[in-house]
Amino acid sequence: MLLTGMDGYVQLITVLVIFVVVLAIAAVVTKYIARYQKAQGLGSNIEVLETAQIAAGKYVQLVRIGDTYAAIAVCKDTVTMLCQVPEEQITRREQSGEPGIRFKELLDSMLRRESSLQRQGNVLQKPEGEQTDGFDR
Repeated sequence: MLLTGMDGYVQLITVLVIFVVVLAIAAVVTKYIARYQKAQGLGSNIEVLETAQIAAGKYVQLVRIGDTYAAIAVCKDTVTMLCQVPEEQITRREQSGEPGIRFKELLDSMLRRESSLQRQGNVLQKPEGEQTDGFDR
């Protein structure tokens, strides 16, 4: 009976190790595929500059094909060219490689705001003279 109990622990540890190995393999493969797809998109003559959703499943995209800029409508089954757009009318946003705001910064600011509200004792108070039913303490 003692041996059976030890076998259970060994099996649990084995399953956990296999799980961690599978997660590591999945992470490596995901990074490899992301690099491969990014390399495929570089140096191409076709680039989607901007996309705006106008209805469910319907988008207007601004694309560059070679030196020509065009606005296209993309639907579920069709793609329609709307018009060519002169290059002078295109405003490009500079991409610095870093997003405008990071999640960590957003979370820190939210936590700071919440803690400052708690320090101020921001409690819902009823105006004087208002009758209560006693359940909102």
